[in-house]
Amino acid sequence: MATIAFANPPLPEAEPAAQGVSPTRLARLGAALEREIEARRLPGCVVAIARHGKLIHAAAHGAIDPESGRPMPADAAFAIASMTKPITGATALSLMQEGRLLATDPVAEYLPAFAKIRVAIETQAMLSGSGPLETRPATQTMTVLDAMRHTTGFVYGGAGRGTTAVHTSYPGGSGLFQDGPTSDQAEALLAGLALRHEPGTVWEYGFSTDVLGLVVERASGLRLGDAMVQRITGPLGMAETSQTLDPARLERFAKPFAADPLTGAAQKVPHYTTQPAMDPGGTGLTSTASDYLRYAQMLLDRGRWGGEQVLAPRIVDWMASDHLGPDVRNTIASFDASLAGYGFGATVAVRTRPGVAGLLGKTGLFGWSGVYGTNFWVDPASGLAVVFMAHAPGELRKRYRRLVNTLVYQALDD
Repeated sequence: MATIAFANPPLPEAEPAAQGVSPTRLARLGAALEREIEARRLPGCVVAIARHGKLIHAAAHGAIDPESGRPMPADAAFAIASMTKPITGATALSLMQEGRLLATDPVAEYLPAFAKIRVAIETQAMLSGSGPLETRPATQTMTVLDAMRHTTGFVYGGAGRGTTAVHTSYPGGSGLFQDGPTSDQAEALLAGLALRHEPGTVWEYGFSTDVLGLVVERASGLRLGDAMVQRITGPLGMAETSQTLDPARLERFAKPFAADPLTGAAQKVPHYTTQPAMDPGGTGLTSTASDYLRYAQMLLDRGRWGGEQVLAPRIVDWMASDHLGPDVRNTIASFDASLAGYGFGATVAVRTRPGVAGLLGKTGLFGWSGVYGTNFWVDPASGLAVVFMAHAPGELRKRYRRLVNTLVYQALDD
């Protein structure tokens, strides 16, 4: 058997060669990650790879605490940030398959404050960021699908997100909702923001999945985190995935470098030990590589896990389909240049062509990443589910998305 780092592997183990993966070439992945750690660019990481339903690789590298040098355990906990979004999406889909919500439903049906949303008028002053910010009533209906595919018109604010007056008027990210607002307050806050785009017209990353999380709460009658446990993380046995860390898991929470290796800027990764007032749909979960591999494998198996159908097969197919039609302007490559040639499904990016992208993989590959350095993808045509966990929150995180992707695919024999 292959040497597997997990004490309790989430899947049956198998030798890489038995699953069409070269052990010699797969070893290049660990060697490359160790070089990054030795160069003090990456503090540590955990990577897990499944092929054809078998765990063929799981390894921990580097340190859980770069200051003390304490070795990274395989069960280290990581703040998965935007990798929360696909779990929010799956929770919404579980409601959809029961008829409790529909993709075509207006968001305002669940969030009444959204009945009078407004869109920023594109003046030169607005585009340049000098203001003032003038608005008009939205003419398009914001739907649940818009909340799933980032076409609500909401953006993120903060440095690097955009320079328009809309961007500068917005909060920096979904983490805002972990620091005080209730769900009702979040609804009012979001409904009061000017949309950058008319709903359903432009893909732009932002608060869309937080809107979806609020919809899930209203449709389920539960707090979002409780709905996740009831519908997704509980059935999958994801006991290490939650919004808060208990003392035992806090000891296993990985630490980033105190300073960004590229810029020298101070950096940190937040964690929570007490439950916030609300659970944002766009961020907030902590998880482990083993736990998230359960989720990824469930998607690869079209919703099936442990003999149970957690999500209906056709629901997963729909989740992983490109939903950016001809009337939607696709700006994903502006968000991350390596995602050229990708569309977007229901909370996951979807590869729509074999070339163009800076990432390897086949058409139909889907997944997403987190701002603190985590990443996952599922490639149905290759039978692959891959999870990478690290706390590398600077621009280097994009390097590791590409590095791990390339070194996984170069190891395949078919």
